[in-house]
Amino acid sequence: MYSSYGQQYPPQGQYPPPQGHYPPSQAGYPPPQNSPYPPSAGQYPPPHGSPYPPQGAQYHPPQGNYPPQQPYGAPPPNQGYGAPPRPPSGYGAPPPPQQYGAPQFGGGPPTLPTLGYGPPQMIQWDANPDAQALRSAMKGFGTDEKALIRVLANKDPLQIEAIKGAYFRNFSRTLEKDIASETRGWFETGLLAIVRGPLLHDVYLLHSAMDGPGTKEKVLNDVLLSRSNADLRAIKHMYHQSFGRSLDSDVKGDLSMKTERHFLIVLGANRAEDSAPVIPQAIDQDVMELYRATEGKIGTDEMMVCSILSTRNDNQIRAIALAYEQKFRRRLEDVIRKEFSGHMEEALLYQLRNAVDKYMHAAALLEDAMAGLGTKDHLLVARVVRYHWDAHTLANVKGAYKQRYRKSLAHRIKGETSGDYGRLMLACVGEPI
Repeated sequence: MYSSYGQQYPPQGQYPPPQGHYPPSQAGYPPPQNSPYPPSAGQYPPPHGSPYPPQGAQYHPPQGNYPPQQPYGAPPPNQGYGAPPRPPSGYGAPPPPQQYGAPQFGGGPPTLPTLGYGPPQMIQWDANPDAQALRSAMKGFGTDEKALIRVLANKDPLQIEAIKGAYFRNFSRTLEKDIASETRGWFETGLLAIVRGPLLHDVYLLHSAMDGPGTKEKVLNDVLLSRSNADLRAIKHMYHQSFGRSLDSDVKGDLSMKTERHFLIVLGANRAEDSAPVIPQAIDQDVMELYRATEGKIGTDEMMVCSILSTRNDNQIRAIALAYEQKFRRRLEDVIRKEFSGHMEEALLYQLRNAVDKYMHAAALLEDAMAGLGTKDHLLVARVVRYHWDAHTLANVKGAYKQRYRKSLAHRIKGETSGDYGRLMLACVGEPI
């Protein structure tokens, strides 16, 4: 736990807390109806019961350093997920870690790729029974949709790859093509998102977000913002492999002016690694740079703000937010809301909120996909599938959702979906079908 201004750092809180008891709701939760964020000009976190420290305490923590904070559910530093590596194949793996280069801010080893984004791995797990069950569910007249859900909704990325390989070896057929021919609608979209795995699904989301007239800005935010350097490099590699085009050039052609420059900074994959320590002097400098780029001048230096939030790690951004409020008596979120608009405002708020509390931010993103008139199904499917890949992350997101909105995520999804599509989404968040 961090110390700043003599106070404890805002936790990247684990949800649910130990013993499964949820803490009392803090002021500002739940938010007003049809609003994904609490009141008071959309402040996040809420002004009362805030994890930010009171005014007037000391800034520098003991020992002068902020130790790196590991997100709940993440493996220890420099450890993978227990599966032995296998030789690279066409899975879209990025260059091995030793080729990444040194991080820019404070050193530290590179953040490992998220499961499904690193080099392909062999796992000691027999995928043949699941492959057979999937073929039986689609062979002949009719389709057993519940069998498809039971087999696919609870597998991790490595198991999905193993099932796809076993399916092709046993039947000389492609699982993705068979599912596309046997299912329809959002049910098909959800199944394909799972079968493609997290990396390839990200790539398809990016392509669909920029294909044709208009741009789905929220999809670009979801896929590209607040990602590790390793994951971004894997996404860029797979995008080029899948479509024969550079992701940088497609983003550049689809966005405009300063928003384009913001996302090109992101795609540069020069973010401080998670292991890089947060140095108090660097926080002081970033706070003053942000002030001079926004409130401290006429006009706004948009690129300075974009650069800081796109190249610092979550620990540093969280420290910046604390220090900014302490020094200038104003929340950094409110400054961004005042100084920016449109897609750039949304992108910067995404980066800030994810750093302050990624699980509460994820809960708000899920609510955003369901709030208002009509469900934004393309966002709901993508977000549910994204969070379902890791059981620890999913448990924390579900706990955060219940704390914030006073109802279970499953109950909310059930009210917004139906049929096989609804059953798939519920299965992905751990509900029995």
